[in-house]
Amino acid sequence: MRVLVIPEDFRNDQYILKPLFKRLFATMGKGNARVRVCQDPLLGGVDEALKMERIQEVVDQHDGMTDIFILCVDRDCVSGRRQRLDQLEGEFGIDRTFLAENAWEEIESWVLAGLDLPSGWHWADVRAEIHVKELYFDALAHERGVVDGPGGGRQALGEEAARKISAIRQKCREDFDALAQRLEALP
Repeated sequence: MRVLVIPEDFRNDQYILKPLFKRLFATMGKGNARVRVCQDPLLGGVDEALKMERIQEVVDQHDGMTDIFILCVDRDCVSGRRQRLDQLEGEFGIDRTFLAENAWEEIESWVLAGLDLPSGWHWADVRAEIHVKELYFDALAHERGVVDGPGGGRQALGEEAARKISAIRQKCREDFDALAQRLEALP
């Protein structure tokens, strides 16, 4: 199985998405899944990632080398984002497997869900925060001394969080787990 995860901007998100999806597929009994993160073309932001012509460009470029396309973007407090993702999914119909999900509120929240948080931090507060990256993720990367690593600490923290994929699924039911359930339902 060949999986292409399409981030809104791979430059940092790749360090989160690749380990999370590799572990997710392994826990689903699909450890042989080849998970790649789309780096060409660089979409460069959520606005570009939500344009059908840009997504079609990615799919056309990687078609024949990919069995499952997964678009992952931040929700960024946009209540209609899920509807837009549903529209994009609908454009592909049954001809190929194209799934899309928005992290609540940012992809970094999926990493935080798989980590032991500092004392005094409460998951409900993290989950409710709009600026998860700035207020929680960056602070934790500094505290752990990994901020100078790849992706501003995303590689180290993403790999650590991936080891607790079940915690991520439990804490992120509306987004990460919903996507995982849809992937499990695929033939």
